[in-house]
This record gives sequence, C-alpha cells and structure tokens, in this order.
Amino acid sequence: MNEVDGLDGSPYQGYLYAYPHKTAYRPLRPRPALRDVWAGEPSDALFLYLHLPFCEMRCGFCNLFTRANPPAEQVRGYLDQLARQAERVRDALGADTDFARVAIGGGTPTYLTAAELTEMFDVLAGFGARLGAVPMAVETSPATATPDRIAVLAERGTTRISIGVQSFLDAEAHAAGRPQRREEVERALSTIRAHPTVELNLDLIYGIPGQTARTWAQSLTAALDWRPEEIFLYPLYVRPLTGLGRRGTATEAAPLDGAPGSRDESWDRQRLDLFRQGRDTLRAAGYRQLSLRHFRRADLPADDATGAERPDYCCQDDGMVGLGCGARSYTTGLHYSFDYAVGIGQVRAIIDDYLRRPASDFEVAEVGFRLDGVEQRRRWLVKSLLRAEGFAAAAYRERFGTAVGDDFPQLARLGDRGWLSGDPGGAGRLALTDAGLERADAIGPWLVSGPVRTAMAEYALR
Repeated sequence: MNEVDGLDGSPYQGYLYAYPHKTAYRPLRPRPALRDVWAGEPSDALFLYLHLPFCEMRCGFCNLFTRANPPAEQVRGYLDQLARQAERVRDALGADTDFARVAIGGGTPTYLTAAELTEMFDVLAGFGARLGAVPMAVETSPATATPDRIAVLAERGTTRISIGVQSFLDAEAHAAGRPQRREEVERALSTIRAHPTVELNLDLIYGIPGQTARTWAQSLTAALDWRPEEIFLYPLYVRPLTGLGRRGTATEAAPLDGAPGSRDESWDRQRLDLFRQGRDTLRAAGYRQLSLRHFRRADLPADDATGAERPDYCCQDDGMVGLGCGARSYTTGLHYSFDYAVGIGQVRAIIDDYLRRPASDFEVAEVGFRLDGVEQRRRWLVKSLLRAEGFAAAAYRERFGTAVGDDFPQLARLGDRGWLSGDPGGAGRLALTDAGLERADAIGPWLVSGPVRTAMAEYALR
C-alpha cells in the first residue's frame, strides 16, 4: 500500500493504539537480560501495566489476548506465577524504580473474585506501586462489576474504572456478540457510582449491524445520564478469528490493527456519520475531544482524578513495565512481551506455557521489536499526532535534533487535504483538524514504516 492509497481508502483501516504493533514482534535470540534492557533507562516515572487474561465471555468483536471461563485452578496458578514474575522483574529494574501510573486490564480484571483482587493488589504493592498515591485505572464489565469487587478496587486506590457497555440497547449488544441486558448494565454503573472518589469511563461502539442514528442517540443519551468523566467511542471492527469474523457479519473483516481495513463504502459512511453524531453530541454535552475515541468532561482537570494537568508519564514516552503473559513492556530501544495470539486454542496454549515457565524466564525478554533512531522518531510522531492536542514542532526538534518536516515530508500531504493545521517546517503546533482527526484510523496506519508493515504482513495470524 503506498501513501496516497492509504489516505484515499477507508477511514477505518486500523486502531494504532501502539507502535509498532505486536504482530511486528519476533522471538529475540539470544534473549536479552532485563537488567541489561533497562540499564540506563529513566526509571523514576514509569507506567505499570498488569494483564489478567480472563473473562466471563469472549465478545464477538474482541481480538484481545484473553480466555473465557478458565478453570479455577488456572486462575490460582496465574496469580501465583504473577507473583514470581513480579519478584524477578523488580530485581531487574533496580531499587530506584518508581511508577507514575498503574493500569490493570485484560481480559477483565474483575473476573477475579474480591479475595483474588485483594491478592492481585498485594502483588502490585509488593512490586513498588504506590496504590492510592498515583492514578490507577482498572477495567471491568457489566457482569463482573459486583459490589464486593468494586469495593476492593476503591479501597486499594483505584482512581478510574472503565466499563465496556458498547450499547444500551440489548438487541445491538447481542448483534455485537455481547449477550448482556440493560438492567445488568445499569446495576453495574450504579455500583461504580456508589464510590464518588472513582472516575467512570464508559465505552460505546458505533457501526453495529442494525444500528441507526436514532438508536445511537438512545445509547448516547443513556450514557450521558450517568455523567461519566470519560467516554470512549469505538468504531466497530470485524477481525479474523473473532466471533463476528467467524460469523462473517455483513462487513469485510479487517486483517489486523494497523493494516488495511474494510472497503465497504456504505459501512464506512455509516460509521463516519455515527461518529460525527456522537462527537457533536458529546461536545454539546460539555465534553472535549482528546483523540478520535477519547472524550473527557471539560469541567474536570485535563488528565485524571488526581488533578494533574500534566502527568509525569506521557504516552509518547517508552517507559512501561508489563506484568502478566499478555503485557508489553517499552524501553527506548526495545519493546517486548511474551507470545501473542487471538485464536482460542493458541491463547490457551500461551497461558499454559506462561504457567509452566521457571522463574528465571522472567529475567529475560522473550519476543519483541528493536527500535532504531528512525523508528523512535516515527513512534513519537504517531503517538503525538493522533492526540487532538497534537504537538509543537519545536518539541520534536528539541528531542531528536532534527525538524519533523524534514524527517516526515509526507506530513505536507495532510495539510494539503485540510487534515493538519500548522507548518511542519516551522516551530509551532501541529494538530489534526476535525477532518483529520476523524480519519485517524487511516492516518496512523499510513505512517507505519516499511519494515514494520512488512513484519506485520508476514505475521501468521493464529
């Protein structure tokens, strides 16, 4: 795919939530020691991510690394192994390591019982996470947001709970492969709202088969009734090996995040129209747009419940430490993780392999991608440009010693289309316009480098 084709095609080609995508990772041989990987890296304000690969069900649109309804002994074994991994990784990081942010995802972390969640938080505290003193986000689901579980989250310092509602209409939720009931959703939201110190993030999906402007408005109104601090609006993607992908739901399946997606023009038009409706509805309700998907109430501090306008950690930086078999870790020159899969059988095999590993395996990096100077520049650009605030060209020059317009002359094409404001050759701020931001899922993949694109294309999806 050349650059022009990428911009002229579907606006929905892939969600570039990370760069490079995990499908570009390859086995690292020899496996580098984590102590060497992290040597010399800034470690006073890292991001800590813990991954729980379990859910009560596998949603039809989900391509995350997760297993539905695992046996109880596997959950027990996972928590035990997580503690072993945390001990070895912490030793490799060194005594001066501190964490500015914590996130717990999956899967669905609240698949764990209240007692198991308490144990999980104990592992994090022992790892050095200052629970209650830094922003901490935890994901949940309508079925698992029970009073006892949410109480544990609040008591252990959670500042943000994110719940995937997707649609407040039962028929639409079922069409998206999520068999939930409205009353269950409302009960879960009420449970979360019983803890006023915790911010609520609510996820909705547009482009569901059968969804209309009228039904989308109903979901948006129902969401706004809860006055969530944040709302994410996700376009529906139908990906291979997911429930919707296997069913062949009335749309073409997008091969991978970051790869060309559906060219079904009527579906693209529908999603774009519904996005604009959602964006305008949220703006009118007092939300500001932070990215294509992310909206936050304008009456709140710019970043999180702690009131920090500018957190110590920002998304353009690479200092992230992952725990759990599906977590990634980022340093300046190496992004690494364990193996990755989507298919149910392969996910189970990787979890089983994680549980069998000797503790010494947690002292090395298994699979990953090495970022040279060119890829480091590209990652910073992608992560900065896809945020509504954009970035100052002067900040790029200060960081890398070169002009962003010289390193990425193709940015001028975005300006020519009216999708980018600012001069890439100057020192001022560059930001996507509304027209550009709504095409972020095309612009992101368009900026992927040739080597990363090739590695992704060569990846055998499993």
